[in-house]
Order: sequence, then structure tokens, then C-alpha cells
Amino acid sequence: QVTLVESGGGLVQVGGSLRLSCAASGRTYSTYSVGWFRQAPGKDREFVAAIPWSGGNTNYADSLKGRFTIAVDNAKGTVYLQMNSLKPEDTAVYYCAATKLRAVFRPDEYAYWGQGTQVTVSS
Repeated sequence: QVTLVESGGGLVQVGGSLRLSCAASGRTYSTYSVGWFRQAPGKDREFVAAIPWSGGNTNYADSLKGRFTIAVDNAKGTVYLQMNSLKPEDTAVYYCAATKLRAVFRPDEYAYWGQGTQVTVSS
């Protein structure tokens, strides 16, 4: 079992920045990579970014490249999502998820999920 706990969400103004954290515990060695997803009210959960626990190759949703950065501290078992130049459309609940698979981007390909953290971007 893998437990994921997100933190760092909150209310931010347009153009501001936030850094989300995802602390993992349990059998993280059984997973290969970790990703961030988000879900806005009335919308499907969508892929944001993913990275292997070992670091290296990262993947991003095309629409978010250049504004969002994913990073991992394997020693701490923590994954970060740095979000810059935030827009109102970035408002959503952000989820951390872990998977045994490589370079996958669908929610159903991730077996472990955190409880989510709310990000609200106000104009």
C-alpha cells in the first residue's frame, strides 16, 4: 500500500505562484512514477505532469508546459509541483497519484491517490 498526502494548495491571485507537495509513504518502491492530476468542478480529472521516482524524464500536459514544473526528492519521498503565472482556469483540486507503469497519463493507470488539495486562482 502507498499513502500519498498533498499539501500547499490555497487561494492565489492571477499571475501568482504556488508550490504543491506530495509526501509518499508505504511501499513506494513498488511504484515507478508519480503524477499530478487536477479536476475542476463539472470536469473530468486531467493529467498535469509526471516524473519517475528516480528523477529524469518528465512529462507535462501540452497546455501547461512552461508554467508548471514537477520535481522529485527521492530521499524524502516527496514530489513537488511548482505552478507559476497562475490563471483562473487553473482552479481545481490537485491530486497526487502513483503508478507501477512508465510514462502513463490516464487516471485509470494510476493505482494510488492522495486526497487532493484545492487551488483557487482569483481574478
